[in-house]
Amino acid sequence: MALIKSVRGFSPQIGENSYLADNATIIGDVIIGDDCSIWFNAVLRGDVNSIRIGNRVNIQDGTVIHTLYQKSVSIIGDDVSIGHNVVIHGARIENGALIGMGAVVLDHAVVGEGAIIAAGSVVLTGTQVEPGSIYAGVPAKFVKKVDPAQAKGMNQKIANNYLMYAGWFKEDLK
Repeated sequence: MALIKSVRGFSPQIGENSYLADNATIIGDVIIGDDCSIWFNAVLRGDVNSIRIGNRVNIQDGTVIHTLYQKSVSIIGDDVSIGHNVVIHGARIENGALIGMGAVVLDHAVVGEGAIIAAGSVVLTGTQVEPGSIYAGVPAKFVKKVDPAQAKGMNQKIANNYLMYAGWFKEDLK
């Protein structure tokens, strides 16, 4: 069973039909929407400020989401896929975005709707990633615009796959 812990008077709120892996950790001021999946060793640490997760979001294995005390919040929109071992620290990830494996997105950065952050990239503090674009590198820089329909299709496929994967684990609980 996932570790769900209250702190400073804040208790996590988990939406309907959401899957939390056995060793996922959800702490404090965290609100997770419906149909989400929080995978193994993921940590959502809302101890110093708030974390808000939309609907149909998958937060994959080893990801850490945190904030700065009284200075930043982490907000993740709907239909977002966050790859394995990502760090999101006080950033905003808008609807339909994809954050690649091992990427780091720092405080006050905004990843626009449908944008893709390539695996291993570092999005520096305050960076504004344009909607529908690909950013890559250290530090992450604009690479190119993506076809909105193609990006939405790919991101939706990943999100749907993770709903399916979560279903496998829920079936094993019966």
